[in-house]
Amino acid sequence: MKSTASGKLVRIFVGESDQWHRRPLYTAIVERAREMGLSGATVIRGVEGFGAHSRIHTLRILRLSEDLPIIIEIVDCEDRINKFLPVLDEMVAEGLVTIEDVEILIYRHRFGEEI
Repeated sequence: MKSTASGKLVRIFVGESDQWHRRPLYTAIVERAREMGLSGATVIRGVEGFGAHSRIHTLRILRLSEDLPIIIEIVDCEDRINKFLPVLDEMVAEGLVTIEDVEILIYRHRFGEEI
């Protein structure tokens, strides 16, 4: 039987063209999360969306955008997430960061070690 633990999910909404020190912001966030020992991060590229400026960003051929929505999701224990929040505050100049409680199903990677 699998056990569960409580944790936090951080979702970071930015634009594909957002930069951090001349690199894509989403790449810089994932790299920083890895450096800080967070359990993992996933980058999801949106097909369409809009944000604070209400400008539509889309993959549709007639309105091809070079600034599609990007979502970075990070799940870890509350302590690690709380340590990472000041980093996000510094890096995300324009965007949205949300946090929610999650129930984590403990899983194992392919070598059978518990994460």
